Amino acid sequence: MTTGHDTAAASPVKGGAAPARPPGHDSADERRRARLSRRWQRDVRWSPYSFVAPFFLLFLAFGLFPLLYTGWASLHQVELTAPTDMNWVGLKNYTRIFDDEFFWNAAKNTLTIGIISTVPQLAMAMGLAHILNYKLRASTFYRVAMLAPYATSIAAASLVFALLFGRDYGMINWALNFVGVDNIDWQNEKWASQIAVSTIVIWRWTGYNALIYLAAMQAIPQDLYESAALDGASRWQQFFHVTLPSLRPTILFTTVVSTIGASQVFGEPLLFDANKGASGGSQHQFQTLGLYLYEQGWVNQHLGRASAIAWTMFLILIVIGIVNYVISRRLRASS
Repeated sequence: MTTGHDTAAASPVKGGAAPARPPGHDSADERRRARLSRRWQRDVRWSPYSFVAPFFLLFLAFGLFPLLYTGWASLHQVELTAPTDMNWVGLKNYTRIFDDEFFWNAAKNTLTIGIISTVPQLAMAMGLAHILNYKLRASTFYRVAMLAPYATSIAAASLVFALLFGRDYGMINWALNFVGVDNIDWQNEKWASQIAVSTIVIWRWTGYNALIYLAAMQAIPQDLYESAALDGASRWQQFFHVTLPSLRPTILFTTVVSTIGASQVFGEPLLFDANKGASGGSQHQFQTLGLYLYEQGWVNQHLGRASAIAWTMFLILIVIGIVNYVISRRLRASS
């Protein structure tokens, strides 16, 4: 029989020591905490790489591999009809390019179209950004309207401009007739066709560059303008002595980006041609390097020669990048 004394003895004593843990319990908790700590460390170390891995995988598949394969193909004679049949020719494709008058014609056309389109484009973008930098009603509407040409399909824009620059029924010639200018054959004359193609480029990219300049202008401290105003500087003086010096890095950036874009002009001259071919007009008068590459690779089906042209353009872009680096360093040193 269990007595009250025995029951009291069996019950736990209030305020007494905690019951002893089973042997090995502390070591199991420590091992679990150590295991969780190692998992947390691995997660912190490797998670960033797993997040950026999709980009690098896509870059390797669609960026680096095509670049290397194009460089390998440029050293071979290979045709579009048999892309796996390669005959080693070394640098023959490159030497043949430099002896090709059509390549130099395309290079000169690319240079002139780039100058005609880049200089007015950036000047107009700067002026529009300067106007939008003031407090205007419906400023958001104007900023969205600036991006409308950039968002428009290049095919639709080029086809519309081809109609506007028509020789007999184009609206441009119709307007010029009012000031006594005869009809201009925009698609067959060399300078007229290059101006027309440059107009398409200017229309598409002016608003984009204007918003870049606008963002840079809004980052300029207002104290500089207030100090210039107290010194008696007019708005034009403030623009030339405050705004432009502050925008030098942005101007350099847009100049380099526009130059790179001008060297890769393809869609505008392709769709502006009345025959919709890659020759850039009946006499190659507005054929760019991009059109010349397309003509050699997909019209003449010489993939090896087209690959050499692509790598030549790539080396030109590298030179442009080096020039940009040197100029930017000098600008930073001078400032």
